[in-house]
Amino acid sequence: MTITTQHELDGMTLAGKVVARTLDALRAAVEPGITPAELDALAGQVFAGFGAFSAPRAEYGAPVNVFISVNDDIVHGLPTNRPIQAGDVVCIDVTPNVGGFIADAAITVAVPPVSPTAARLIEAAEAALARGLNAARAGQPLNGIGRAIQTEVQRRGFTLLPELQGHGVGRAIHEKPDVPNYYRPALRKPLHEGLVIAVEPMISTGRSPRIRTRRDGWTLATTDGGLAAHVEHTIMITKGKPLVLTA
Repeated sequence: MTITTQHELDGMTLAGKVVARTLDALRAAVEPGITPAELDALAGQVFAGFGAFSAPRAEYGAPVNVFISVNDDIVHGLPTNRPIQAGDVVCIDVTPNVGGFIADAAITVAVPPVSPTAARLIEAAEAALARGLNAARAGQPLNGIGRAIQTEVQRRGFTLLPELQGHGVGRAIHEKPDVPNYYRPALRKPLHEGLVIAVEPMISTGRSPRIRTRRDGWTLATTDGGLAAHVEHTIMITKGKPLVLTA
């Protein structure tokens, strides 16, 4: 999607607002004893207040309002009734459709007491996202985003999961272009003003960059049991720093 009208900008801004409000509510609710299924129900309540609905449910038949992935689960985790425990690492991925516009963002929350490794993992993912966003400017090559993310993750000693990547978003969840989290020399096409993309580093404490799909057919997990972190924002490209729609 490329935003060219005020109507489109207003629509994406509202979708981003719903994402941010939902993530704020779920972040505040994460504590020992609450279940991912209860968090999912809370997300549904926030969506309903804005007349929004789950884009993954509508597009792909996902049986969720939001995806919640715990510990070595990376993304697309189906909310379960297993209570969250102290020390867990919880990734929350929110993608509503609001009046035909879709925004996408994710956070990773560590439940106290937080291990030093989990704290460093989340800090690294957030730093990599910040670096990636800073590289996302009109006229700059698409692969600059992946170069910035890869450099930051490797500098901090964590593992990228290259099978997972960012993407265009707006009228559908996954639009062109693909936005890899690592440097791909061929992706030299310059970014243009108004382009809407989701930038989303996904990293692990493990050594293996490979992923696996759990028996539920949705949840993607690390292959070596490494903890995972996933952070994401939907942005609109400008000549300067991008407009972060989901902040």
